Amino acid sequence: MASWTSSEFLYVEIKPPGIHFLERFKRSGKLSFKQYQWLVFGLTFVAYIAFHATRKPNSIVKGTLSKSPTGHFKATDQGGWAPFDGPDGTALLGQIDLAFLSVYAVGMFVAGHLGDRLDLRTFLTIGMVGTGVFTALFGVAFWANIHSFYYFLAIQTLAGWFQSIGWPCVVAVLGNWFDKKRRGVIMGVWSAHTSIGNIVGSLIATGLLKFGWGWSFVGPALLITFLGLVVYLFLPVNPPAVEAERDGTEVDSTMRLGDTITESFLSSRMSTGFDRRAVGFLAAWKIPGVAIFAFCLFFTKLVSYTFLYWLPFYVSQTEIGGEHLSQETSGNLSTLFDVGGVVGGILAGYFSDQLDGRAITAGGFIYLTIPALFLYRTYGHISMTINIILMFTAGVFVNGPYALITTAVAADLGTHKSLKGNARALATVTAIIDGTGSVGAAIGPVLTGYIAAISWDAVFYMLMTAALISGLLLTKLIITEVKTLLYGSSEEDEIVSAASEPRPPIDVLI
Repeated sequence: MASWTSSEFLYVEIKPPGIHFLERFKRSGKLSFKQYQWLVFGLTFVAYIAFHATRKPNSIVKGTLSKSPTGHFKATDQGGWAPFDGPDGTALLGQIDLAFLSVYAVGMFVAGHLGDRLDLRTFLTIGMVGTGVFTALFGVAFWANIHSFYYFLAIQTLAGWFQSIGWPCVVAVLGNWFDKKRRGVIMGVWSAHTSIGNIVGSLIATGLLKFGWGWSFVGPALLITFLGLVVYLFLPVNPPAVEAERDGTEVDSTMRLGDTITESFLSSRMSTGFDRRAVGFLAAWKIPGVAIFAFCLFFTKLVSYTFLYWLPFYVSQTEIGGEHLSQETSGNLSTLFDVGGVVGGILAGYFSDQLDGRAITAGGFIYLTIPALFLYRTYGHISMTINIILMFTAGVFVNGPYALITTAVAADLGTHKSLKGNARALATVTAIIDGTGSVGAAIGPVLTGYIAAISWDAVFYMLMTAALISGLLLTKLIITEVKTLLYGSSEEDEIVSAASEPRPPIDVLI
């Protein structure tokens, strides 16, 4: 068994207890490599559904906690909740979002650094259970009659830290089992967890809102806590930990290698374990393409998270077909944006694989985001049908590149050839890219809290500008990928060839 310890790592790799249980039902006494892949895919998928489900209640209850500037409240809106029911209510809610996302962004860098050095299964479980505890504590304020702004601020700050553990862990685990050849499609489907999590969170939060806004937080909190325990019992972090080996019949399966990891390295990796050295934080920044995609995601995620946190509130404050919708109806309607996000993530992954161009695909979706946002703001109020169509379309183009960059691109860069086979860079690279993006995610919602009080038009112009900058950042990569498609290149298997300039070997030590 590939158990080992090192002064650089603080754990011993062991087979999860749930795997021992599953093996009892196998005649061979051992799961196949393909079955492990399905298990990893499913567990990481539902784990991040739960993470996103716990983020959604904040946007669903915004209209309940604050008093609308237009005064359009239903009986179920519960009349506001101090300290968010004053004229500065939206600004205070924006500050709560800023606290959560700022800690989330900083925590992402820390969690990624630790994720390449700790047991990912245990670390992910801590993140999920901790998220559940602090999400529930936010809702407890409803029954405890807590009205202190600093209570909500502290709870969201701590929740942000535990949430930051999730993403580097799930991407690193998935990257350990699936390699580049069909990674765009695989991760395009897998990235649907973000939008599905938003939908699940919205449905749970809006469904429980009528019983009191506190239940909107407790419901998703219980879900993620339960799934955290399931992850601890069953998640296999990597093939050596469970002594998994590919059969000869599985050579053409989704676990295809030879693009960024050589077959000789795979054989060594499967028999003796992963390269035990972890990539340092600064060294990871030097990997070609990491910085460009990280700053691109800064602006892409700014747009996506503004919709995540403010779309239900925006819908409730906008006349659609001549009438205002209730908080519950607005929350349910906003899920169509995430349905579009599911489609966008899958399409982005598929096109990027077919074109062998991550930057071309991401850039195309990003530039189409601009007219999609303009049309939604300009014509979304005309009727419910038009609003649904335009909201769905915006979801496709906003979340498509976000899903592609945070999954397939991050995993590609985490196994970049400059690492020379080192396998312990996935969590760090993922954290750098998504952590930088999360800084933008923190800025977007808080700016919206202030700008929306003046004009929603200004909010949409801000989002369109962010999308434009994001697309421009990819210009060099797009040009290089287009040249590769037209004329071919010896580096055609590298999505980030534009950023590949002669560099000294990356020092993988701390």
